[in-house]
Amino acid sequence: MRKENSTNALNEKRIIDTCGMAVSLRVIGGRWKPAILCRLVYGTMRYSELKKSIEGISERMLVAQLRELEQDGIVRRVVYAEVPPRVEYEITELGNTMKPMLGAMSDWGNAHRSLTEQKSTSDSELTEA
Repeated sequence: MRKENSTNALNEKRIIDTCGMAVSLRVIGGRWKPAILCRLVYGTMRYSELKKSIEGISERMLVAQLRELEQDGIVRRVVYAEVPPRVEYEITELGNTMKPMLGAMSDWGNAHRSLTEQKSTSDSELTEA
């Protein structure tokens, strides 16, 4: 945890206070949050389903990322009083407002990946020639 009055924390606060894009990236940024949101945007999932669908994520990291998304009001955790206990995660109403942005980011990312793959292929063809 970073000190509240450190230069780094003060700079982050200044940026977040003046840039909406920085707020968005703070909420959805990181290695695993996009993968979690990518799955939950299509519907409610149980914890175990999420864990299985995201290759390489540890339980600790999945729990931490879900908690952050829950604290930011993007994801809702629903616990059912059953034996064994059942926990599901779903996108909140606020999270649903992000769908157009997430869709646009996905489209841009896919187009960018395609362009960089094409460039990489053409660069390797030039070096082979």
